[in-house]
Amino acid sequence: MALIEHLHAMYGKRIAELEARIARLEKDSSNSHKPPSSDIVKPPAKPRRGKKRRIGGQPGHPRHQRPPFPPEQVDRTQLHALKRCPDCGGPLRPASEPPRVLQQVELVERPVIVTEHRALTYWCAHCRKRHSAQLPAELRRAGLVGARLTALIASLKGAAHASYRTIQALLSDVMGIRLSTGQLARLVRKASTALDPAYAELQRAQPCEARLNVDETGHKEGGKNLWTWCLRAPGYSLFHIDPSRGSKVLVETLGKEFDGVLGCDYFSAYRKYMGDIGAQVQFCLAHLIRDVKYLTTLDGRTRKYGARLLNRLRALFRVIHRRQKMRPERFERALKRERKEIVRAARHPPWTGPAHNMAQRFRQHADAYFRFITTPGVEPTNNLAEQALRFVVIDRRITQGTRGPAGRAWCERIWTVSATCRQQGRSVFEFLHSALHAHFTGQPVPSLLPA
Repeated sequence: MALIEHLHAMYGKRIAELEARIARLEKDSSNSHKPPSSDIVKPPAKPRRGKKRRIGGQPGHPRHQRPPFPPEQVDRTQLHALKRCPDCGGPLRPASEPPRVLQQVELVERPVIVTEHRALTYWCAHCRKRHSAQLPAELRRAGLVGARLTALIASLKGAAHASYRTIQALLSDVMGIRLSTGQLARLVRKASTALDPAYAELQRAQPCEARLNVDETGHKEGGKNLWTWCLRAPGYSLFHIDPSRGSKVLVETLGKEFDGVLGCDYFSAYRKYMGDIGAQVQFCLAHLIRDVKYLTTLDGRTRKYGARLLNRLRALFRVIHRRQKMRPERFERALKRERKEIVRAARHPPWTGPAHNMAQRFRQHADAYFRFITTPGVEPTNNLAEQALRFVVIDRRITQGTRGPAGRAWCERIWTVSATCRQQGRSVFEFLHSALHAHFTGQPVPSLLPA
């Protein structure tokens, strides 16, 4: 009997270890911090309830129509008239109804202007020398391609993920311009230099922000593994590529006196930065839910613990989603009540490693998970930084990374401009043109800081 009990305990322990190992191997983006692209085999889609929707607009949805161009954007107006009645051939007179209008947009046959600047040469009989007129400084700085076309090339390269060969073919086919890939690379370097003052201004501003969301993703450069950091403020986003993924990057970018609230996930670099300088942190509740979901895939006691904690977190998000329907004081009381219930649910875990680690996390950092309750404007998740990084991930897949410091600086600046302009509702192309024009003419470069 003792032997059977010993074997039962031994094999039970072994089975639990194997189940935990299987659960770790089966981690995906729904129960861990792994990105969705790492899900090799995605779960089957849930069957739809009711009939399948037809493609296109759905019944009851409001119709969306493009607003017409305003009069100041109409370059020419062409009238189409009738001389006689199309039915009987009789004479016609103007009716009181307004005319039917169709607005059409078209490319001009040759959408570029080539200007030849000639600096005349003169002979001085007294000095016995030739003298040439000076070309304006902005022309010499711009060279072959003007500011507007340089901005278009930079926008295609950085904001549209186009390769140099693609841009070269587009310029040749559509505009009749032949530029080498080396010339295109030089134009992109000019754009990178023009954007440097605006980028440096954001670098100086971010340590003074009251709220920042931060996240990082991998970056390839010449076979090396680097990291792209995204720091998103309410009015702008800044990207920084660094060889390190550690807390020293935060010290170098934000400093040791950062007094705002840092929204982030539970990665060790953020915890170390929080502990070293005493920064206020809002850990992402969406990442917490994924970690709790992982607990529900383990053995019985841990599964029950995870399910209990998951139910309380879902109750918290139900309160968050009803925010618009509740008075502010009632909403705050409901959040504090759910916070207390979550901490209570996490307090007494079963004596297993994953559950004990989760309970320890709440004992040490409960305040950092619920700082959004007491600090206005702080989001409970880190979705803002993760959304800003999606553009970078797409660019990484298409371009396969950078080759050196010049390409790294270009990516940092154009990603920052693209994300910030989208945040502020500005045109990326217009900002690039303004920055290049200011760079060529020696004027101050426009700012990316919100007005």
